[in-house]
Amino acid sequence: MDSVQGLAQAVAAGQRRQIARAITLVESMRVQDRPAAHQLLELLPKPAAPAVRVGVTGVPGAGKSTFIDALGVKLIEQGHRVAVLAVDPSSSKTGGSILGDRTRMATLAMSEQAFIRPSPSGTHLGGVARATRESMLVVEAAGYDVVLVETVGVGQSEVAVAGMVDTFLLVTLARAGDQLQGIKRGILEMADIITVNKADGDNEAASRVAARELKTAMKLITSDPKARRPPVLTSSSYTGVGLLDVWDAILEHRAYLEESGGLERRRAHQQRDWMWSLIDDELLDSIRQTASVKQVRAGLEADVMAGRLSAVEAAQEVLAIFARHLPSAWLDSGRFGS
Repeated sequence: MDSVQGLAQAVAAGQRRQIARAITLVESMRVQDRPAAHQLLELLPKPAAPAVRVGVTGVPGAGKSTFIDALGVKLIEQGHRVAVLAVDPSSSKTGGSILGDRTRMATLAMSEQAFIRPSPSGTHLGGVARATRESMLVVEAAGYDVVLVETVGVGQSEVAVAGMVDTFLLVTLARAGDQLQGIKRGILEMADIITVNKADGDNEAASRVAARELKTAMKLITSDPKARRPPVLTSSSYTGVGLLDVWDAILEHRAYLEESGGLERRRAHQQRDWMWSLIDDELLDSIRQTASVKQVRAGLEADVMAGRLSAVEAAQEVLAIFARHLPSAWLDSGRFGS
């Protein structure tokens, strides 16, 4: 346990290799690593001021990684320390992922004031790594005052990211067409700020038209004239034009939350949701790791796939087996104390 305390101290001192090691620990899917990960999170110091947490999502090809790279460089020039938690999609067949964000954020990756952590999404909804919340606590304890969480793409599952950040930024494109149309209502309802990216060269005029159309769409989202409407901006990662306007909008949204008490409420709700997320994960892991469940799992799966048993019947059988072994399953796991 002394090593966990030493790791927490190294993270607080900003030692980059130990920050990476700490994130690896909290991301670990191994049951035996969870007690140490939980202890590490308890030992990490709380930042003097809450970091600015921004979720960045967008349609495929919108240039999210390049946008984050360019924005992050500008923020470092202003004196910020920037952490990027970039979630890479994992293959449902092999479990592998590309983890190529450091190549797409080459300029930012060279800065000592930036920390980029690509993480495989695993099997969790929306490509949000299981330990993204814990990873945020690690980088914030290390002194990074801006945390950007890049998601895999746009879809209903982006609710997971929106539920763990202060500001949710949608990066889109002019002429996105059907890509945006299919998800417009849901994603626009979640977005706190929208930017039409790649607004440069021949695409600049089209981007401004797209921004005007999105502003009109935002007016249709709610009929309440007093409700805050997300600003719609244009930006270019290539020229840098509009990037600081996006950052100013992020700060204005944060000030709005602080003045209304919304930031405190949002963080409180996130803590509540995190609690239940942890409970869900621990219960699922406990069920899968119970010896008696392991013994029947392959047979039940084969019966379900062959049509000899319904999914409902198989699920009930697994839960019944787990319930019979509940005390020993939990105590033997070492997660829940004695």
